[in-house]
Amino acid sequence: MRLIYRALAFLAVLAVIGLCVVLYYTANPNLPRYEPAQNLQYLDQWSQADRDTYYYTPQGTQVKGIRYQWFLHLEMPFSSELFATPEQLGRFGFLLAPGQQPTPQNPGNLPVGFTRHVNANPADPAEYLDITCAACHTGELHFKGQAIRIDGGTAQHVLPSSVPTLKGGSFGQALVASMAATYYIPWKFERFAKGVLGERYEQDKNTLREQFKVALRTFIKTAWNDTHRGLYPTLEGPGRTDAFGRIANATFGDAISQANYRVANAPVDYPQLWDIWTFDWVQWNGSAEQPMARNIGEALGVGATLNFFDDHRQPLTGDARYPSSVRVRDLHQIEQALQRLKPPAWPEALLGKIDLQRAARGKALFGENCAFCHVPPVTLGGERPVAELKMWPTDYIGTDPTAADNIAEHRFDVTALQWSTQDLKALPVTTDTPVEKLDLARISVAKGLAYVTAFVEERAYREAGVTPDERREMDGFGLKIGVREMRAYKSRPLAGVWATPPFLHNGSVPSIYQLLSPQDERMTTFYRGNLDYDPQHLGYRTEAFEGGFLYDTQITGNRNSGHEFRDGPRGRGVIGRLLQPEERWALLEYLKVLGGPLETSLP
Repeated sequence: MRLIYRALAFLAVLAVIGLCVVLYYTANPNLPRYEPAQNLQYLDQWSQADRDTYYYTPQGTQVKGIRYQWFLHLEMPFSSELFATPEQLGRFGFLLAPGQQPTPQNPGNLPVGFTRHVNANPADPAEYLDITCAACHTGELHFKGQAIRIDGGTAQHVLPSSVPTLKGGSFGQALVASMAATYYIPWKFERFAKGVLGERYEQDKNTLREQFKVALRTFIKTAWNDTHRGLYPTLEGPGRTDAFGRIANATFGDAISQANYRVANAPVDYPQLWDIWTFDWVQWNGSAEQPMARNIGEALGVGATLNFFDDHRQPLTGDARYPSSVRVRDLHQIEQALQRLKPPAWPEALLGKIDLQRAARGKALFGENCAFCHVPPVTLGGERPVAELKMWPTDYIGTDPTAADNIAEHRFDVTALQWSTQDLKALPVTTDTPVEKLDLARISVAKGLAYVTAFVEERAYREAGVTPDERREMDGFGLKIGVREMRAYKSRPLAGVWATPPFLHNGSVPSIYQLLSPQDERMTTFYRGNLDYDPQHLGYRTEAFEGGFLYDTQITGNRNSGHEFRDGPRGRGVIGRLLQPEERWALLEYLKVLGGPLETSLP
């Protein structure tokens, strides 16, 4: 008995230590201090109207049921300070303007990409917090106290994970901590409820508590599930998420069967969006074609609701498939705005004059070494120019293959949804597998999500009253939902690439100078999360700083291999000859002007 008591006491001590560790990192998350820039410069990429549309048009995400007013009145775990202040949200890397104030489009004075929506269902009058694509696809560079906004660029926030880690610092983890403190500490909940309900506090506080508990339990259940299953072993850090892995685990695991969970260990950077409407195929691995399906998948990944089953766990069939909170008309409005987005032009007044003589030498080098991959042929495809992007097998390009391998290999059982051959044939999906030969017990993530988004799209179009003529436009140039599954990555045009660090699909190379260098000259570890720009090497600064995320290229999914300029036979990661340092500097100078107005000034 004495041994049992000692064992129990030891376990109790471990539990207390564990709780203390969690509380410490909740109170002291591993985040940098928020230091707003002195001034914010917008580049001439589009109109202010398009920018506002992009920043604040909702797409139907609901972030596990969090209401907009809840978010505005949520407190920090160990103080009465509000969670959603610019000072707090800025620490996570979300973008704000210096001294910004509330506006009619942004009454909560929240960062870029945070907005609100009310569902069309009259039985659900709640106003939900809506996080849009602008939150992840808007970048910023800081230099000498000045901020340069890169619309459609690469965000550097720490958004997705709610999994507790000793490093702390993710938005999801901090949000859950604040929600838990608000729910379980009576005086905090009282302040919260009075702020949310106002004069209706006495009548509605109990209902609010029950609604809040449902959302909190959903978060905690997700965090526990992700943690004890070890679903996300490669920490994402700033500016990255394993998008396909997270969407697949939510869609096939959370919503269908626990047997469908798969390890997602391949975080990728958020890609830039200018000119994307001209690409023949999108996603890093070139797996998607139709713009609306792509955007519906993105909305589902960020938190739009989706129901496969009725209240009795019976699969929805026919026209009952699949209700969601996706807002197709708003998604189309965002897509139209993005078609007017121009690549960012190098701001000489802020980042320094361009050496046009050196840039001219770089242009010749670009033609010799880069154009074959990054200047795709462009054809006229009906109503748009179509850039036919080259796809490079991972064993040739040599970059970390984990993302492409996972998408090609992972299989999911969707038989519980009872899809029939007739159902699937009626959908606008094109794949390399005839419907009759699909194995729904082992469907790939790309095909599975294609059919899911097709069902969601059909229902959403119907509920939005979209006409056949409108549908062709809203689909995106009449495109079907095409699917490809390749162990490959695409090479995209490089206009504005100077503004999109770090580089490669997984953000494993901090600057373009290093990307033009052999792998053994690249950094194996560096710090991410700092927006301070290095205009010489064309990347973010990489030295250690308080709250920085240490990126380790030795970890699965994080490899910085491939895309090497090194003497030797082509393939297995080598794509060109060794470039001398002066040649690299010349190429960098040219990449500053590529696609911009200064390119025509080259001698």
